[in-house]
Amino acid sequence: MKNNGFFEISLSLVEGVGPIKAKNLIKHCGSAEAVFTEKRSVLLKIPEVGEKLVNAINNQLVFQRAEQELNFCDHEGIDILTYQNGNFPKRLLHCPDHPLVLFRKGVADLNPPKVISIVGTRRVTTQGKKVCEEIIEGLQESNVLIVSGLAFGVDICAHSAALNSNLETVGVLAHGLDRIYPREHSRIARQMMDQGALLTEFLSETNPDRENFPTRNRIVAGMSDATLVIESQKSGGAMITANLAFDYFRDVLAVPGRPDDVFSQGCNNLIRANKAGLVASADDLLQALNWKENKRKKPVQTQLLVDLSDEEEQIMNILKETEKISLDELGIKVNKTMSQLAVPLLNLELKGVVEALPGKVYRSV
Repeated sequence: MKNNGFFEISLSLVEGVGPIKAKNLIKHCGSAEAVFTEKRSVLLKIPEVGEKLVNAINNQLVFQRAEQELNFCDHEGIDILTYQNGNFPKRLLHCPDHPLVLFRKGVADLNPPKVISIVGTRRVTTQGKKVCEEIIEGLQESNVLIVSGLAFGVDICAHSAALNSNLETVGVLAHGLDRIYPREHSRIARQMMDQGALLTEFLSETNPDRENFPTRNRIVAGMSDATLVIESQKSGGAMITANLAFDYFRDVLAVPGRPDDVFSQGCNNLIRANKAGLVASADDLLQALNWKENKRKKPVQTQLLVDLSDEEEQIMNILKETEKISLDELGIKVNKTMSQLAVPLLNLELKGVVEALPGKVYRSV
């Protein structure tokens, strides 16, 4: 039995199967492997599964391609992270469209206490570059993981500033790990593998095609606590990432600019629409995300000393009263919707005091 991501990679290769449908198949069959061994008649009873999809699942070519990818990863020292692997970004698991598999080349822990994505225009101004560098330098003592997309402009500025500040940085790619795009960033990419990582959901031999970038952006937004936009036109990749982060119930922050500056229109619009908090410095960012180091520690009755918000402490008090509880029942007890509970539950999970169980069930650790 293969347990190295082979069947997850195979399933991701099946024509007509995206991340959401793949997880639905796994839910009904029990595992990625079981999807391929299940009887045809059983598969056809699964909602939204028809003859065409079953035929695609039975196509042996996906196994050949998956085996090829396993060999490539083994040869190149690439980690295969399935969504059930403990090294998979836990924050990303709370996004319904997260991928089945990620490929990582490098050393970065993808689940540190503090993660922020920094995005913006590819034509960053001198002022935008200065702000980016100053903010990241100001995060040095807070040990924040910096995530971006290795593109020209704000992306590469963020990666470079992180390296210079001795912070780990992750570049999320819109192509396979057999290449670096743009080629001009190869040197920094190599540095990042020693002080961070390169990460992608795309298999080797995948080109950086235009349609891959919005897909990539959801990883950037989903694996982070917050997304900071530094200079952006009113539309473009940075705005896609910011809106994805907002839809994932993550914090969005933006650096404001002059009203007549085309590269500040996106940031100004996010702030005006109350989608983003205004940030002009590292101190603003730390304050907005409650990451200030001088916060008063509160003793928690979970046999640990952890720093909890009032909302998180309310949830913990309920979890302590029961062995486990469903998300629906928890929402009723605290009078909050599931979307309102998403962020505090994620924070509690990352702090190691709550465990998420299958079926949207939670228990205290």
